[in-house]
Amino acid sequence: MSSGLKGIKTVRDFEMAGKTVFLRLDLNVPLDGTKITDETRITASLPTINYCLEKGAKLILASHLGRPKSAKDKQFSLEPVAKRLTELLSRDVVLMEEPSSEGVKHILYGNMKNEIILLENLRFDEGETENKNDLALYWASYSDIYINDAFGASHRAHASIHAFPEIMKNKGIGFLIEKEIKMLDSLTDNPKRPYIAILGGAKISDKIEVIEKLIDIVDGFVIGGAMAYTFLKAKGVPVGKSLVEADKVKYAKEMIQRMEARNKTMLLPVDHIVSTEFGNVENKKVTTSAVIEDNYMGLDIGPQTIKNYTAALSEAATVFWNGPMGVFENKAFCEGTFAVAKALAESKGVKIVGGGDSAAAAEASGFADKMTHISTGGGASLEYLQGEKLPGLEILRPRKQSEVMP
Repeated sequence: MSSGLKGIKTVRDFEMAGKTVFLRLDLNVPLDGTKITDETRITASLPTINYCLEKGAKLILASHLGRPKSAKDKQFSLEPVAKRLTELLSRDVVLMEEPSSEGVKHILYGNMKNEIILLENLRFDEGETENKNDLALYWASYSDIYINDAFGASHRAHASIHAFPEIMKNKGIGFLIEKEIKMLDSLTDNPKRPYIAILGGAKISDKIEVIEKLIDIVDGFVIGGAMAYTFLKAKGVPVGKSLVEADKVKYAKEMIQRMEARNKTMLLPVDHIVSTEFGNVENKKVTTSAVIEDNYMGLDIGPQTIKNYTAALSEAATVFWNGPMGVFENKAFCEGTFAVAKALAESKGVKIVGGGDSAAAAEASGFADKMTHISTGGGASLEYLQGEKLPGLEILRPRKQSEVMP
């Protein structure tokens, strides 16, 4: 078993026939009105849902969606998710009007056959984000087994993630969390080598804890995105109007020196795609070196950098990718990010993509199906990787004898 899952039961450990299983999922999908624009999180939940159904469980599904201020924010309703699940599962998914609906018991204790219950957006009840015990006690009043399969929410001490499982005897994780933890553990527990971490995105400050966790484990870093300009600035390279974290230049300089002292690789851009303003396509051009002119800003890595990064990644046995190489949402500045995705797709190594922008970039590139694993976790995957304890996992571990004795 993965070290991160020590002591935690899985969905396989429970007798489910005739039991009511409360399944906390991450169905926090992006919506355009009532249209789901990316159903990755829904499909990722299906193996655990189907397993419970096959084992004869009565299912209560629960999730949050977005950040509603109250139950009146109907644009955050899970109704589109209920409709899509009904199609995917070929069963009626009944959406309850509120997270603490009394109607749940009427269905459960009635003649429940093929229906599945989906609670309305958990954040419609303020008790969810406040980790309120009374809300947890209500859910516990009709639940026999609690299963958490919402990795993307497991770093939040909310009622459905923390207070509820705290009072449940029968509790564990689903297949998605099990896979997430095993994959993330493989990045720190004896990974295959060479091991390269690709770090991109806007800020070094967002990645410092991950860098500190990985610096003694990886064989090299590949740096892109706006954070690369802070590193170049630290090396004395002019970067024009590019985004630089002035208060992190000293840290970047020290990191470069630490990598050199460890005889490890650290690849930085040697050329760039630049423009005079953010997103400006008319003045887009390629630099001939790492230097960026005063009136320009870097918006993507250049063609020679792509070649350098592709060569390094082709040799890697393990790759962790977190953060795009440029402003990939703009077609004029997506080539670097998509080239990295292509290089990973062609690699025979283990390639794990962190959640958030990296997952979106992998999907947009068309190479998502070639990755070993794309985390659904976003912030949770980064927090776990940098060694932080996730409330949603810790509450599922057996408590010490001294804590449970009367």
